[in-house]
Amino acid sequence: MKILSTNVYVGPNIYANFPVISHQIDIGELENWPSVKLGQGFIDGLIIALPSLQKHGCSYREDGGFIRRLKEDEGTWIGHIWEHVALELQDLAGSDVTFGKTRSSGKVGCYDVVYQYHQRDVGLAAGELGIRLLTHLMPKEVQDLLHSKTDEDFNFSEELHDFVRMAQRKEFGPSTASLVKAAEERDIPWLRLNNYSLVQFGHGKYQRRIQATITSETKHIAVEISCDKEDTHNLLNDLGLPVPQQIMIYGEQQAIRAANKIGYPVVVKPLNANHGRGVSINLTDGEQVRAAFNEALQFGTGKAVLVESYLSGFDHRMLVVNDELVAVAKRVPGHVVGDGLSNIKQLIDIVNLDPRRGIGHEKVLTRLELDNQAERLLEEAGYDADTVLEKGQLFYLRSTANLSTGGTSIDVTDIVHPDNRNMAVRAIKAIGLDIGGVDFLTDDISKSYKEIGGGICECNAAPGFRMHVAPSEGKPRDVAGKVLDMLFPAGSEARIPVAAITGTNGKTTTSRMLASIVKGAGFTTGMTSTDGVYIDGHLTVKGDMTGPTSAQIVLRDPSVDFAILETARGGILKRGLGYMESNVSACLNVTADHLGLRGINTVEQLAQIKRVVVEVAKDCVVLNADDMLCLQMADYCEAERICYVTMDPGHGLVREHIRSGGMAAVLEKGINGDMITLYDKGAHIPLLWTHLIPATIEGKAIHNVQNAMFAAAIAYSFGFSLEDIRQGLRIFSTSFYQAPGRLNIYNEHPFKVILDYAHNPAAIQSITDLAKRLDVSGKRRLVIAMPGDRRDEDIIEAAQIVAKGFDSFICKADDSRRGRGYDEVPLLLKTTLMAAGVDESLIQVIPSEQDAIEQALEDSQKGDLLIILGDDITRCWKQIVHFNGGVEVKPSGDEPSRDYPDKLFEPVEHKFELAAGQRLVQDERGVRLVVEHDEEAD
Repeated sequence: MKILSTNVYVGPNIYANFPVISHQIDIGELENWPSVKLGQGFIDGLIIALPSLQKHGCSYREDGGFIRRLKEDEGTWIGHIWEHVALELQDLAGSDVTFGKTRSSGKVGCYDVVYQYHQRDVGLAAGELGIRLLTHLMPKEVQDLLHSKTDEDFNFSEELHDFVRMAQRKEFGPSTASLVKAAEERDIPWLRLNNYSLVQFGHGKYQRRIQATITSETKHIAVEISCDKEDTHNLLNDLGLPVPQQIMIYGEQQAIRAANKIGYPVVVKPLNANHGRGVSINLTDGEQVRAAFNEALQFGTGKAVLVESYLSGFDHRMLVVNDELVAVAKRVPGHVVGDGLSNIKQLIDIVNLDPRRGIGHEKVLTRLELDNQAERLLEEAGYDADTVLEKGQLFYLRSTANLSTGGTSIDVTDIVHPDNRNMAVRAIKAIGLDIGGVDFLTDDISKSYKEIGGGICECNAAPGFRMHVAPSEGKPRDVAGKVLDMLFPAGSEARIPVAAITGTNGKTTTSRMLASIVKGAGFTTGMTSTDGVYIDGHLTVKGDMTGPTSAQIVLRDPSVDFAILETARGGILKRGLGYMESNVSACLNVTADHLGLRGINTVEQLAQIKRVVVEVAKDCVVLNADDMLCLQMADYCEAERICYVTMDPGHGLVREHIRSGGMAAVLEKGINGDMITLYDKGAHIPLLWTHLIPATIEGKAIHNVQNAMFAAAIAYSFGFSLEDIRQGLRIFSTSFYQAPGRLNIYNEHPFKVILDYAHNPAAIQSITDLAKRLDVSGKRRLVIAMPGDRRDEDIIEAAQIVAKGFDSFICKADDSRRGRGYDEVPLLLKTTLMAAGVDESLIQVIPSEQDAIEQALEDSQKGDLLIILGDDITRCWKQIVHFNGGVEVKPSGDEPSRDYPDKLFEPVEHKFELAAGQRLVQDERGVRLVVEHDEEAD
């Protein structure tokens, strides 16, 4: 079995609206070996290795469904089995993942295997271990057929143990995981900022951060005080709070003298450590103190060690959040209870059979281990691992009650005495922590420390939550929810408005138009585009930034309060979206571009990719009603409203939508030209004449008219005022500095130059239509290229479009040939132009972009229109601006071509015709087109 390619999707994608891993595989000979043919030994071995596969329902949607699929008829194929194994391995490591699907990719033996993950490395490692397990279980003859390298020493039990350990290092710990879960329950977005426990809650300017249980509101000085146990002790002691006697020392003899002064028994611990590391308790002589001193040095970061009086009683962790005691847990060190028959080693094994116990933080409880500390305690008691304890005899394997070393916790929040409650709150307030844990020793937490004694042994910043959210006994407490309520009080915002824009052409211009509107309304915008990431109008990262990484740059920026995310095909295909939902999503159009790449061969497949952006919209989707592929997306969206954009005022479906109270942006004819008009809930709202929008070149750039309509519809969906929308469109122009590569016009030469990044047939059609509409006294000249990774038919179509629209042509290549020969693309363009009737004398082939533009500028004469379809836009613009060289430009003696049609567009049939399998549905959102399709089976 070969893995052909792997994609790790970080957000919504073509398979699911959450992160998944997709493997494209070729199973080769295994196509002839479904599970039943692999044999009962293979099936039984898999069930023995992973008995919890019994829970997988698969297509039967009931326990045992997947096992049934393995055994019935021919069985199922290895890709499908691998999917379930990868899911189960993650589940065993503590990741709650359930989604998976395996589908044939169309070629015999090739499959797409998709499964959910929480942490990237864990998901990938689960796949790797799954393949090794399945290969190991296969019959020898199949292994030989595959020529696979099998590890003779493969021990799945050990491999699983190592995998779980690795997963725990990569996954969130229990405290961070509980905070993330609480955020999700409150619809607060989150982003993981590193490979550990640094997490951002909220987006843009509303963000808050946590690292474990330290928050962005936690004061640094408070953490420093809590980490210095002497400072903490002195501070609490000065306030009259119950603390033990304490002396800081730096040597063994000092430690013994301090113990003698305080009086035995004593505790020795590092000045600054946590999780009970290096703490020795109930020491009764100088030798024990000496040994404890050296152990404390190993775990502290300095040379100072504390000796303090030993407080007896039960260990309680009291958790204070935002000056409120929210949970109290009684902690019991890891222990075994004798049965009169089993030795201590056997008793540990019995305790570890508890399904609640796992490796590290994998489960509610941690497995007991017979390690050095346990053996030391056994030795002190005169026992060893083979000692048989009397029935009912309790033996502690740890001197401290930390859950990470096998301890248990009992929730006692409801019985805490008010004095003890107030004491804990005072202690954390005195240190200055927003979240703090008080370790309090007392015989009975339900009685006041003033009556029965007790004392604070430690106060901790970043206290663990596991003992509270999943106690061994008692009621779980939503302590993480208390933290989120502190960070985001009722009524406060966590999300910034998010506009997501996709389509084949016009995305960047529409995004920039929307940014102009939003910025004019007083917002600080974060915008992603093919040019780069812009924060408040300033370019911060240059390049094609339309994927998930750039989206997260915007959402992580603390100054941004409005996100405009241009989202392109490539990013969705490779890694999915960088955001889980948007407020408003728009799909401008779907036309042929990038076809033949990454398995996308038709515009219908391309539409499915772009539809992902529409599917995550929450409030409104804005769709091009003049594009059937966009229209069909409406049935897949769950947004509260649907807004259609149409250039046809008589569009049948849109008119019915408007009559149903739906929202629409319509281009309507008027005495003074074309008017962008909005419809909403029956209201007719004239917005703006198109000739008043500079980017439309007096309404002649029809593609920018449509872009402006989309920008207006999106802004209106967000609730911006009509005046803000009008003003934003009026002040937006397609200058090089405001929209590089988008209809940039230079009028300082005796001829007009237009620079554009049109690189697919639809965009080139728009530019050609504009050239026909513009008044030109001279010739219409074109410098044309197409990206080398486009199909031949796309390059041919582009040349056919421009053939009747221009008087002369220079065919060039992009800087990157993308697998094509040096002059392959320009020669194909020339051949097509000649086949379309263009005289060869009117066509030049100059592969170099710089040389081609230079020649075009030299050829141009007064009154001409030169359109350059550029690749390196900045270099092209500089070349245009700095051209002349002192040579006088002579007027053209030739008559310009006039054989262009007066009417550029055929009238559109107003009645909306339904094709086979289509129907219209009307609901509270208006009218939408539904296409019947078969449901996929698992």
